[in-house]
Amino acid sequence: MSATMIPPYREPLLRREPGERVVPEPPRRGEPGGPPCAICSGKTTAAVWSDDNWTLHAPVGGSLPGAVWLASRVHVDSFSDLPEELQADFGRVAARVEGAVLSLGGIARVHLYRWGDGGAHFHVWFIPRPLGMLEASGMMLPLWEDALPNVPDEELAAAAERVAAAM
Repeated sequence: MSATMIPPYREPLLRREPGERVVPEPPRRGEPGGPPCAICSGKTTAAVWSDDNWTLHAPVGGSLPGAVWLASRVHVDSFSDLPEELQADFGRVAARVEGAVLSLGGIARVHLYRWGDGGAHFHVWFIPRPLGMLEASGMMLPLWEDALPNVPDEELAAAAERVAAAM
């Protein structure tokens, strides 16, 4: 390393090893043997927008106003489990959500994430990357979302309401 280069971390880096594999994996929320589905039982934030197939929700405990998550009304796990008409409809509604999030202003891109490790109900996150925040590009955005200080849940809800109004 050159004398003028300063690493963006404190040395030494700690090496981590993965833990023991857990097989079979424990059941997730909404799977047989697991806790009840929070989406189906209404134990999530209230929908800010909905239609016959989808509900749109504000997050809690987040750092990026404008983030929202979209859930199917039908309890299925993944894209491949969605009925064919909902698979086709997903593109239509995803484009509407993306446009509505971008309409908030100050947003460069809207990233879509689908993680299914917590619950077995189909839902997709729409996460706005703030305009000019290039260090949060690509796969870095969810890391920054976790590292940035949370904003009040009321601010997240207000931004989600503005997204819903733009739908």
